[in-house]
Amino acid sequence: MTGESVQRVAMTSSVEVALVEPEIPPNTGNVARTCAATRTPLHLVEPLGFRLTDRHLKRAGLDYWPHVQVRVHPDLDTFLRAVEHRRLVFFSKKGACPYYDFDFLPGDILVFGPETRGLPEELLESAWDRVVSIPMDCEHVRSLNLATTVGVGLFEARRQLSRPTVAARTTSLPVGPLQDGAPWTTRMCGESRIP
Repeated sequence: MTGESVQRVAMTSSVEVALVEPEIPPNTGNVARTCAATRTPLHLVEPLGFRLTDRHLKRAGLDYWPHVQVRVHPDLDTFLRAVEHRRLVFFSKKGACPYYDFDFLPGDILVFGPETRGLPEELLESAWDRVVSIPMDCEHVRSLNLATTVGVGLFEARRQLSRPTVAARTTSLPVGPLQDGAPWTTRMCGESRIP
């Protein structure tokens, strides 16, 4: 099977993204572009800090808006009722579980709060087992950009949900020297030891 390409399993049900009360048009536009690129449905929960006709919003989303499946909800309660049978995964700097340790499932909705204040505390408290964070090393940085955070979370969920159909790749990859001056070796992907 060497040289064979690894086939990816098609996701049976994609994840979705929800922005709760987003405030900055270019952030939402960039999230919409990411959603268009990944064919990910986008929920916008009002009140929005801008109009959907805002030129900065349209500019950030470029000409991709027609390719985004957008659903606008008039408020958080209406959104929560509309998706009550779905699993919501909340992104917050207050989350104890790093996003890469969380097990995403098909059909999850990744929920992100407003740029300046994040998701409501009572919402997070009601679902601590589904509150994830993106760890930051510098204590002087309050938060990451919303569009960046959505991209990190969305692509991690997609990575987890699109596992290779082949148990292990069979292509030999070069592995660095075992020690200074040692010859280079090769191994198969998925092998835990170098012979």
